Amino acid sequence: MKQFKVPSIPPTTSKCIRIPNDVIEQVEKEIQGKNCTFSAFVVEAVRVALANLEEEKKAD
Repeated sequence: MKQFKVPSIPPTTSKCIRIPNDVIEQVEKEIQGKNCTFSAFVVEAVRVALANLEEEKKAD
């Protein structure tokens, strides 16, 4: 499985989603003091999740 890395700020398009408050708090704690936005962190997490799903499909 691909390992998650806190990303630098990539170019993005705005998208509105709802995220539970406890998840927001955890993400903000992880990115504190790093060159990373909340959005960039979430995008990287989604990319890793999608890559993992693709790997699982290939394994089936």
